[in-house]
Amino acid sequence: MPNQSNSSNDEASKRRLEKKEILKVLRSLQNTDYVHPDEIPNIGLYMDQVTTFMNDHLKSSKRFKDDKILTKTMINNYTKNDLLPPPEKKKYSREHMLLLIYIYYLKNFLSINDIKKIIDPLIENYFHDEKNGLSLSDIYDKVVENEEKNISSQVNDIIRKLKLSLDSFEDVEDEDDREVLTNFMFICMLSFDVYLKKMLIEKIIDGTLGEKKDPKE
Repeated sequence: MPNQSNSSNDEASKRRLEKKEILKVLRSLQNTDYVHPDEIPNIGLYMDQVTTFMNDHLKSSKRFKDDKILTKTMINNYTKNDLLPPPEKKKYSREHMLLLIYIYYLKNFLSINDIKKIIDPLIENYFHDEKNGLSLSDIYDKVVENEEKNISSQVNDIIRKLKLSLDSFEDVEDEDDREVLTNFMFICMLSFDVYLKKMLIEKIIDGTLGEKKDPKE
């Protein structure tokens, strides 16, 4: 007969590992910075002030300590590629800042051309202007509001994936091996989620949502 004491100890150890991993995920998500609407200056900023603001407010998203969130070269390239309207008398407005925030997040998984297709209608209709009773600031407020409403479901989904990953290799006795396999499974599940969402975004950008791809292509 199996030793009930050992079985209980193994189960308790597994629960501690699961709790530890879940808390680690929750802490990493809770510490993620984003720019609140009321933090964005409503006055023109020089380039040095823009880079300082972005690097201060989004520093927790850095992978490495020396990483730069935004540099002068990046801003100049965005302007050169028509992602960002030129500054006015060397100053960047609140609208410039909002566009830079969108670009910062989108560039992590979309090409410059794709970002341009997304940003162009905003610049054309809302940059220093209003349409449908909305300004660029109003749109950003709505985006932040909806993301805040959505964060709980996102966290819950990530926790669910983590639990599935932990359960997949619970029979592996070696703790180091189990951790390697669990991490691999967790990364695969998160990556597939990113892949599906990126593919959906690209279909929306290309105007092909709902169309079936010809297997001959």
